[in-house]
Amino acid sequence: MTTAYHPWGRVDADGTVYVRTADGERVIGSWQAGSPEEAIAFFARKYEALETEVVLLEQRIATTDMAPAQASASVQRLLQHTADANALGDLDGLRARLERLTEDVGHRREEAKAAREQARVAARETKERIVAEAEQIAAEATHWKSSGERMRELLEEWKAAPHAERAAEAVLWKRLSAARNAFTKRRKAYFANLEAEREDVRARKEKLCADAEELSGSTEWGPTASAFRELMRQWKEAGRADRDSEAELWKRFRAAQDKFFTARAEVFSAKDAALREHAVAKEQLLSQAQALLPVTDIRAARSALRGIQEKWEQIGAVPRDAREHLESGLRRVEDALRKAEETQWRRSNPEALARAEGTVAQLRSTIAQLEQQLARARERGDARAERTAEEALTARRAWLTEAEHTLAEFSS
Repeated sequence: MTTAYHPWGRVDADGTVYVRTADGERVIGSWQAGSPEEAIAFFARKYEALETEVVLLEQRIATTDMAPAQASASVQRLLQHTADANALGDLDGLRARLERLTEDVGHRREEAKAAREQARVAARETKERIVAEAEQIAAEATHWKSSGERMRELLEEWKAAPHAERAAEAVLWKRLSAARNAFTKRRKAYFANLEAEREDVRARKEKLCADAEELSGSTEWGPTASAFRELMRQWKEAGRADRDSEAELWKRFRAAQDKFFTARAEVFSAKDAALREHAVAKEQLLSQAQALLPVTDIRAARSALRGIQEKWEQIGAVPRDAREHLESGLRRVEDALRKAEETQWRRSNPEALARAEGTVAQLRSTIAQLEQQLARARERGDARAERTAEEALTARRAWLTEAEHTLAEFSS
């Protein structure tokens, strides 16, 4: 057998196979079964298999999220294999590549460590936010339903969030648990107090129902309606009992109200109908009274009006909206008759006639004197005296006109 050479080793004539590295030649095997070329090909394939493993590891590290610890173990295993490999090829090159992978894995380990730290910080910040909100709800919340739902959501957010460092996680969990317990305690205390308040409201409204039921049969319409308004004011101010009691109590209270106001409405309706009938009757009487005008026979008119007035009083009250029309209409007839009576009396009174005649005579005499005074003032050219006489004449002539009118009534 002759010696055969390979770029990274050789096969001696005795079949010994060598690989060349930076440390020199190293025996990797002995080949007796064939030619040196076959030996070189065999040990070269073993190198190719080892190189394939390195290539695959490089690809996994470069393209996947392979854990640094796993990657480091794989690199160390291949380094060991490379150091002892019975393979013909650039073993130094493979080791160099694996050493670069070791550096890359180290970088990745540091990056993973930094990422873990960043994740822990982010997790701590997230959980601090959760705890802070829970503590605020525990201290301030008054909308219990929505706040309780939010507390449950915060607990789920805590469970879904990544873990922070153990010590911080324990402290934050203790705070969250304390906030949840404080919230639960406050909510229970609130509802216990609310229950007591509602029980007090229920008792007060029971009393209001009893009072309303006692009033429901009253026929003192005005005072009782006022009493019901006062009960309603107290009902509104009392607050609300629990839902079932509130509904039942309101049903009782409303039934008592309805009983009273329905009865009152029936009475008032009957009364209104009677008042309307009264108004119709008085409208007929008013028409009869108005037919007496103008007054021509005072005695007959007075007798007829007296009969109308008696019937008017017997009829009684009328609706408020018709009262003014009817009463004012009858008053106008009464006033017209009274004026006619006064006029007749003046005409038949001799003393009044004498006074009227005396007034007319006196005014005529005064006017004659004033006319003479006016004429003399004009003759003298006394403007002031003339003006005074004219003003006095104007006033006396007006008085004379009224006095003559009054006197004429005695003869008409």
